[in-house]
Amino acid sequence: MNSSVALITGASSGIGYAAALAFARHGTNVVAAARRSERLAELEQAINNLPEPHGAVLTVRADVQKAEDMQQAVEQAIRRFGRLDILVANAGIGQRGSLIDSSWHDIETVLRTNIDGVLHSLRAAVPAMRRSGGGQIILISSVMSSMPAPHAATYAASKAFISNLAASLRLELEADNIGVTNLLVGQTHTEFAQKRLGKSGRVASRLPTMAAEQVADAIVRAADRRQKTVVLRWLDRLIMLGNTLTPGLMGRIARRLYK
Repeated sequence: MNSSVALITGASSGIGYAAALAFARHGTNVVAAARRSERLAELEQAINNLPEPHGAVLTVRADVQKAEDMQQAVEQAIRRFGRLDILVANAGIGQRGSLIDSSWHDIETVLRTNIDGVLHSLRAAVPAMRRSGGGQIILISSVMSSMPAPHAATYAASKAFISNLAASLRLELEADNIGVTNLLVGQTHTEFAQKRLGKSGRVASRLPTMAAEQVADAIVRAADRRQKTVVLRWLDRLIMLGNTLTPGLMGRIARRLYK
């Protein structure tokens, strides 16, 4: 058991849900933030049913698109646990479709969730982490962050923002003893593909998917070891290498996959 406290956004499903369970098993107290109250209630029960000892859980209904929601989530965490040590900025959404022809609502939702949502989470959490003496921030990016991605340009660009943000923020917060991890995730078996805006469903159906629990375990390790950059699978490393060495080829592959 430990007294660390982790705030996880997008905790009602997928990677966020699995990460909340993984941290609780690890003995970390969890503040689980998401919009769906019924899913948060399920998560709370699942954590409370874990074999003892395990971390405690506080669920908070919050929308990362709203700065005031994230400020309130952090305030509730401090009132309950007295500190904040870890932020997992996980909440995100995908979008598939032509940049020019897709609805502006879909594009704006991606930007407000994947970019504004992370910034709101950071600006709420970092002052509390400073008061706690430091900690670790886990930013959930994607192997698509460096990929030319026709028909998925908005999502890929949002993840490129996250990866660049991680590198810059790491330098800003070094003096505060706050580390920043850039976690680059490949295809994972969650609701993400079904919830994708525009054209939903899996894209590369022949490529293997990871379990959300595998990503969650990597998140806990990254927080423990204060890792800077994490890529989970050799396949994802090959994809990222291809993005660097043969961007034209990778762009043509992406165009076929996402069209």
